[in-house]
Amino acid sequence: MNRRNFLMTTAVAALGVGGAYLYNSPAPVTDFLVTPAIAQDTAEIDISTVKDLVMGDENAPIELIEYASYTCPHCANFHTTVFKQLKENYIDTGKVKFVYREVYFDKYGLWAAMVARCGGDLRYFGINAMLYEQQSEWLAGGKDAMEIVENLRTIGKKAGLSDADLDTCMNDGAMAQAMVAKFEAEVAEYDVSGTPTLIINGEKNSNMSYADLSEKLDDILKG
Repeated sequence: MNRRNFLMTTAVAALGVGGAYLYNSPAPVTDFLVTPAIAQDTAEIDISTVKDLVMGDENAPIELIEYASYTCPHCANFHTTVFKQLKENYIDTGKVKFVYREVYFDKYGLWAAMVARCGGDLRYFGINAMLYEQQSEWLAGGKDAMEIVENLRTIGKKAGLSDADLDTCMNDGAMAQAMVAKFEAEVAEYDVSGTPTLIINGEKNSNMSYADLSEKLDDILKG
């Protein structure tokens, strides 16, 4: 599937997954692809409503951008074995400005991101951690879409979101399209084809251990 079709399919697939069921129709997702509201070019979609997700000092000497997917097992491993130490030793100490950029390889990753963003700035990274720590449980093998939706809603409610909050967020088709359009633009900037990908002060890096990452960061800090 090319990126243009991926954009349209995943954005539409996000609609109707909450309690409100925006389209409330048994028709398959592809039936909606021909409607003018959906068949927009990426460049025509307003992405200004999709905020960057940032931790740390805005003026830190190092900017580290992570491209990651909530359905990627390597990303889950990174967040459980590397990120906690990265946050403690570099982000919280003002050495690294951390920018998290969502990658959507599938509709489930998009849905998870919509739940995380539903929590706003204060709850985003808390939900982010829950999604990675419980990835195998909520993803449930990726076989039953509605089971995954309910699992994601459970995580959202554990984070303090109400059913009404989740209904609103998970049925926001305009936000889904904007999120995917933003993702399209961002992965194209550094030709990101896999996750996690780390951009350290503009340099593209693949996944790495905490030891290797801290060595690279320390070398930059030494100047």
